Amino acid sequence: MSLTRREFLQLLAVSAAAGFDLSAHAQNKSNPYEIPDFGNVTLMHFTDCHAQLLPVYFREPSFNIGIGDANGRAPHLVGDAFLKHFNVAPGTLESYAYTYLDFEKAARQYGKVGGFAHLKTLVDQIRAQRPNRSLLLDSGDTWQGSATALWTKGQDMVDACKLLGVDIMTGHWEFTYGMDRVHDIVNNQLKDSIEFVAQNVMLTEDAQFAEKPAFDLDSGQVFKPYTMREVNGVKLAIIGQAFPYTTLANPRYMVEDWSFGIRDEQAQKYIDEVRGKGAQLVVLLSHNGMDVDLKMASRVSGADVILGGHTHDGMPKPTLVSNKGGKTLVVNSGSNAKFLSVLDVQVKDGKMQDFRFHMMPVFSNLLPADKEMSAHIDKVRAPYKDKLSEELAVTETTLFRRGNFNGTFDQLIVDALMDVRGADLAFSPGFRWGTSLLPGDAITMDRLMDQTGITYAKSTLNEMNGELIKNILEDIADNLFNVDPYYQMGGDMVRIGGLKYTIDPTQKIGKRLSNLELNGKPLDASKTYMVAGWASVNPQPDSLPEVWDVVAEYLRDKKVIKEVNANVPVVKGIEGNPGMSLS
Repeated sequence: MSLTRREFLQLLAVSAAAGFDLSAHAQNKSNPYEIPDFGNVTLMHFTDCHAQLLPVYFREPSFNIGIGDANGRAPHLVGDAFLKHFNVAPGTLESYAYTYLDFEKAARQYGKVGGFAHLKTLVDQIRAQRPNRSLLLDSGDTWQGSATALWTKGQDMVDACKLLGVDIMTGHWEFTYGMDRVHDIVNNQLKDSIEFVAQNVMLTEDAQFAEKPAFDLDSGQVFKPYTMREVNGVKLAIIGQAFPYTTLANPRYMVEDWSFGIRDEQAQKYIDEVRGKGAQLVVLLSHNGMDVDLKMASRVSGADVILGGHTHDGMPKPTLVSNKGGKTLVVNSGSNAKFLSVLDVQVKDGKMQDFRFHMMPVFSNLLPADKEMSAHIDKVRAPYKDKLSEELAVTETTLFRRGNFNGTFDQLIVDALMDVRGADLAFSPGFRWGTSLLPGDAITMDRLMDQTGITYAKSTLNEMNGELIKNILEDIADNLFNVDPYYQMGGDMVRIGGLKYTIDPTQKIGKRLSNLELNGKPLDASKTYMVAGWASVNPQPDSLPEVWDVVAEYLRDKKVIKEVNANVPVVKGIEGNPGMSLS
């Protein structure tokens, strides 16, 4: 879609805050993404693209609640509180990029975001502006999240990232393709192009004894823990930090030989080691999640920058964290190829002296598509074109997934599970990935797979009593709302169909949930209920249907989705929390 003159003038008004010069573009003097040069090293960073090769709509959350010390600080700010904290004007292009406010109106006005062809154009422009002095870093969740990624076992994304020019990456959802597939990609396909680093993934004791594949069998390091590069005469070290709770959040059997953890003491060892080897700039490439990054930055010294992902937080500015060795910048770069972080660093006298940071929203209307990347995308999608384009239904409401409790696309999934599987209630995982649809959009198989495209998507049906149901929900809530970030082990709260409840995030485990009701009656601790779900971390029989088939059946029958009422709990105990908005 094209911008009107009025809309374009509105873009000019936010140019300074957005970090790129649209006024120069209006005068035909420059392109809108040309930013002032600074320093002698440039780090470009993206994360959590979740295999979205094409531009998408992506609605930011209205619930991102911070508990304890995280209350009121980034990233736990939404809507107007976010705008005020980062001095972003409402109703602008930048507000559209960072918040859910007026999402439908803004999305129609400004268009889709991301897309690897548009991202490549931006990456190439930054490289051209800063020749021979940049690295492109990827914090992971790259090979998973779309139909073509699932059906090609991540091959579409591996080839796209090589074409994009990624230098170094770490991982999380990559591991759900299984150990053999990951080893093949890392050790063979990426061997001469992209380095995969992860200091915190180790062989289990039994796997080490059995001499299972690893980067270093003696130490038990499954992957290379760090890499050292010389850029523009500056010696850099990039240390990898994969998602530390993979074996809890994803199926253990897929990575049975590997052990995960935060391992900040081991990270400190490697920081000291690379400093001893002459590293003048030390970067931790992380998939911890921003809260964990912030805590780790306070505990580990000697790292100049943490470039992080996992929690999909797009932050316009870095957070500066003090530790016993000085200060560490913490950067999180959103999701869905929606942002590219550009960190210009001045390294002098053996250390980082100063920096300039620009978060660059990737607006597909303002960046031309790179032809070579577009051709790759067309090629990988071509064999699946008919299947991807099948129109299952049309939505008359905005469908999205994002936020602590529920999204309308999540609600659609649990509604389908209850209807098709004949369940009393349904659970859907609190995944953060998944694109958005606007009223009037077709719900295609392509878009459905954006919400469900995983390697363990069997739809389950189990009997559970009320006591077990409550205990499961309490455990999940503790993973989300534990005051210690090192105990926040999963995604957002499980999405629930049929069951109403009240939650107090400030309480301890076992006491957060109350007033559980099913069909207007209190949940009976001793009564057995039929519960539908999907994405079980335990192996499931091949005879079970895939969740996308269940939801597709529901959509084909409905034809039109007129209204979806997201089952959001009553939240108490956090009145005034800037991470929650009911508007």
